Amino acid sequence: MAQTSLPFDFQSRLNLTLLTGKSARDLAELLERLRTAPGAVIYHHTHHFLVEHQHFSPEPPNDFAYWATEALQEDLLGEELASIDILRFRTIRELREALCAKVEAFIERTGRLRVAPPGEEFHFMESVSFVLPTGLRVTSLREFRDALALVSLSSISHHMFDARLRLERGDNDFSRWFETQLGERELAAALSRLDPYTHTEEGLRRRMIELVDRRLANGRNA
Repeated sequence: MAQTSLPFDFQSRLNLTLLTGKSARDLAELLERLRTAPGAVIYHHTHHFLVEHQHFSPEPPNDFAYWATEALQEDLLGEELASIDILRFRTIRELREALCAKVEAFIERTGRLRVAPPGEEFHFMESVSFVLPTGLRVTSLREFRDALALVSLSSISHHMFDARLRLERGDNDFSRWFETQLGERELAAALSRLDPYTHTEEGLRRRMIELVDRRLANGRNA
């Protein structure tokens, strides 16, 4: 197998969740906060919620959808917010605009501003991440496969989720390395098409290993 000019360094991350002190009682306040909230807040209430609740359904909702449905009893808006495909967004700004557009259109269409019951206000939180080295460095696809089986789930999440949306690199770190350093365009594309939000983190690891094993088994990278 050809060696890459630049190795892949697996990193991991620790997340710290902080309260912002901001809250919303109705959709008007939610919309106002959405428009001005830091990107770390938008990321927390979409990606963080989705990853933690993957076992709920194949297409779990975001925090905003959950609150609209459970606290405000706005089932239709909850469905509309849950239908937003996070995977198609490359920046937090684009995701923010999509969320705001859904809420704003619903307010204009219905004119309703139901108030959440006391104690069920939406509390805005943000995720602060600390990126840490793992000491795992690989230079070939076979080495990558072996490391992928050992690395922590936090590392996989960092390279698959954080890199694409929060760090706005346009794609997950693995696909970018496959294409730019190994010349593995087909494998990179297959991994890019993989929807990480429909798998548990361990299931995502297994699926990626399957893709790499299939590539290794064809003989050219054995």
